[in-house]
Amino acid sequence: MSSAIRHVTIDSADAYRLAEFWSRVLGLPVHEDDKPGDEDALIEGAGLLFVTVPEPKTVKNRVHLDLQPKDRTRDEEIERILALGATIVDDRRTPDGKGWAVLADPEGNEFCVERSAAERAGEPGA
Repeated sequence: MSSAIRHVTIDSADAYRLAEFWSRVLGLPVHEDDKPGDEDALIEGAGLLFVTVPEPKTVKNRVHLDLQPKDRTRDEEIERILALGATIVDDRRTPDGKGWAVLADPEGNEFCVERSAAERAGEPGA
């Protein structure tokens, strides 16, 4: 016997607003039953559940998401996500094109953007 992960739950100040941000990042819809002002909001197909909590985020996340672009380069994806409202926390990209960037969503939750599979495939020994 074992368990399955049903959702990854992310505490937030405004569940619906944060779900909308992640919906745009992932290209997946917020569940049709979720509306602004709801206490929780689900990103369909990703298993991300955002829940409104009263306390603010105070420390670095112990768990974070690693994103890999599907149809663009890492750098293009970083620029797209920054335009959606994210900020750069730590830029770990290297001059040889490797590395990643640590970004934060509008509520300060950290996540990483890595190179695309196509970028990795072009690397010797990959």
